[in-house]
Order: sequence, then C-alpha cells, then structure tokens
Amino acid sequence: MNEQRNSLNLIVLDMAGTTVADGGLVEQAFSAAAQRLGVEPGSADHAEKLDYVRATMGESKISVFRHLFGDEDRAQQANLAFEEAYGELVADGRIAPLPGAREAIERLTEEGRTVVLSTGFARTTQDAILTALGWQDLVALTLCPADAGGRGRPYPDMVLAAFLRTGVVDGVQQIVVAGDTSYDMLSGVRSGAGIVAGVLTGAHDKDQLERNGATHVLGSVAELPDLIARAEA
Repeated sequence: MNEQRNSLNLIVLDMAGTTVADGGLVEQAFSAAAQRLGVEPGSADHAEKLDYVRATMGESKISVFRHLFGDEDRAQQANLAFEEAYGELVADGRIAPLPGAREAIERLTEEGRTVVLSTGFARTTQDAILTALGWQDLVALTLCPADAGGRGRPYPDMVLAAFLRTGVVDGVQQIVVAGDTSYDMLSGVRSGAGIVAGVLTGAHDKDQLERNGATHVLGSVAELPDLIARAEA
C-alpha cells in the first residue's frame, strides 16, 4: 500500500449549509410545498411540520415528506412542489458559495485528494444549484440519495457510494466527511470515516454536532484543508 492511498484522500462534503449558503431557502421552499398540500402558513400544523424539517436538515427530502404527509402520493406531491419552489429561488440568484468553500475544494483537489459533493436534495435540485454556482466541473463526483439506492442521510449510503465509485482510498478510515447537520455527522460515523467534521455555517450548533459524533467542529469548511493536513502530520 503506497502512502498516497493511505492518506485522507476522499473528502465527502455536504452542500447547503456547508459549502453553499442558501439563506433559509429550504424553509421557504418547504412552506410553499406545504401550502400546496393545504397546510396553512401560521397554523399549529405548519409550525409543527417546520420544526420537523429543521430537526431533520440533511435528510433526503422525500423521506422527510413521507414522514410528514403519510401516504406516498402526498409525499411525492410535496416533494415535487418543494423542488419547484427551491428551483425558482435558486434561479432568482438566491444562493452563493459560502466564503472560502470553493478555495478549500480547489486546494484539496490540488493536493491530490478527491472531493465529492453530496446532498439530501433530488438530482434536479442539486444540478440547479451546481449550475447556478458554476460548479458543474468543480469536483470529481456529485451524489444525491437516488445515486446511492434511495436512502439519504442519516444512513451512510452516500458516503459509501463515494468510497466505492471513486476507489481512491483503501479503507473507509481514510474518508473525511464534513457537514452542518446532525444527520451529516451520523452518516459519517456510520460509514466509518476517519474524520467527521461539523461546520457552524448551517443548521445545527456545536452541541448538536458533537452529540451526533463529530470528531471536530470547525467555524467553516474553509478550515478543513488545514485540519486534514494536521491530522496527517
């Protein structure tokens, strides 16, 4: 086994809240989707559902809607409405890279590491974000839940799909996972990743990230290349 393959050379990064600032667009798009299914803004039902959306940030969106709306038809309706609303917000220029995110990805790539972007959004939404940011060719691989069998976070499937598809490291302990939610942390821990880094630019705070298995908590993803360098030193 050569030293390069034994390094922390597979980096799996979340998108919204970790590398991408979306300014609360998930909640706005959810509200639009919920309203289409008859959930009135300002109602107790809306507040309860929105609390669940906040608690499960990072999870596959269709899974969230299955929980909230029960039957598959309503869940699919809500998911489609969510994708449409989010896509419109993205098209309106409402997202941007988080400060230092692109630079961190480019540095990691220049160091010979493989960076993968993963999301709980559907592929159409993920592609809209990548296009809006001009990131279509920024990384080697992008993954959504459907690319890994349909289960999103907190399952480890997307991280393990990145491991299998890229083939760049010899063991899961050479994977680095970074994200802003409890579910990002759980998926990283369950995958066996060597570093599971929480970032404080998104949905959940330091306590939530650590309680769900973060090995490190960073101010932002911009700090990740230096963390990896220290871990390898």
